[in-house]
Amino acid sequence: MLARAAAARRLLSSGAPAGKIGFVGLGNMGGSMAGNLAAAGFDVVAFDLSAASVARAVAAGCAPAESLEDIAECRHVVTMLPSSPHVSGAVDALLGGGFGGEGSMWIDSSTIDPLTSRELRERLAAKGIAKLDAPVSGGVKGAAAGTLTFMVGSTEAELGQARPLLEAMGANVIHCGTSGAGQSTKLCNNLAMGIQMVGVSEALNLGEKLGLDPKVLASVMNTSTSRCWSSDSYNPHPAVLEAVPATNNYDGGFGVSLMLKDLKLATSAAEAVGSSTPLGNATKELYSMTVDHGMGGKDFGVVLQMLRGNRIE
Repeated sequence: MLARAAAARRLLSSGAPAGKIGFVGLGNMGGSMAGNLAAAGFDVVAFDLSAASVARAVAAGCAPAESLEDIAECRHVVTMLPSSPHVSGAVDALLGGGFGGEGSMWIDSSTIDPLTSRELRERLAAKGIAKLDAPVSGGVKGAAAGTLTFMVGSTEAELGQARPLLEAMGANVIHCGTSGAGQSTKLCNNLAMGIQMVGVSEALNLGEKLGLDPKVLASVMNTSTSRCWSSDSYNPHPAVLEAVPATNNYDGGFGVSLMLKDLKLATSAAEAVGSSTPLGNATKELYSMTVDHGMGGKDFGVVLQMLRGNRIE
């Protein structure tokens, strides 16, 4: 708590962007991100179609927005939405509501198609709005703890303007290049993450069938050559780690449907540039089967149960 207060004082004395910050999208990730902005002293106005999500953001220090028109009155906007059409719709609504002007800024932390991200940048630039693509990595736990990694596509000057906001929500802010580079980086990252989760799940499933204790197997994996985030920080087996989605019936994490969306974006981008993704394509098909079995809303670690032939309600 003392560290968070010190960070807030530092941010507010560092030339942070002035004016209200509109935050659109208060799901498992966005709700915590908006709350961390408010905790750092920013004036945050939060909007989501879910009244319960808005209520949680208000409890975390945000002001409620009844509609996107309320967000259009803000000086800056952060979006954390499921897909390209959602972000495009938000841009349409906010521009129609009068959002814009010199010094205004839009930070999109959604994971969307890089081409769409660049097109939206051009539309916003015509209204005097700086547009940064800044998708994140770190999961629900990282969003809650304020330790996310931001992958930013922008100019250096735009990143300088946005940095105080990003540092209120994350521990790492990495400039990946110009517009769209943040989204491209995120797709590559999630391609690897999805493949790793399937690999960890296959190994744990095999180990149990061979009579191994999953905790013992995981302890070896996490101190050996197969160590990765999907095993040591977000393990898909309910018996291995505490306070991860696998111990909560695979609820409250990064949904299978979202992982499938990212894998489709990544493999489509790979096809467009002639990059081979055999494991990515196989992983995409497995997650597509998981959705078909009614588990699209569960955390993507539920793929372990899919491999076992189980269906988690």
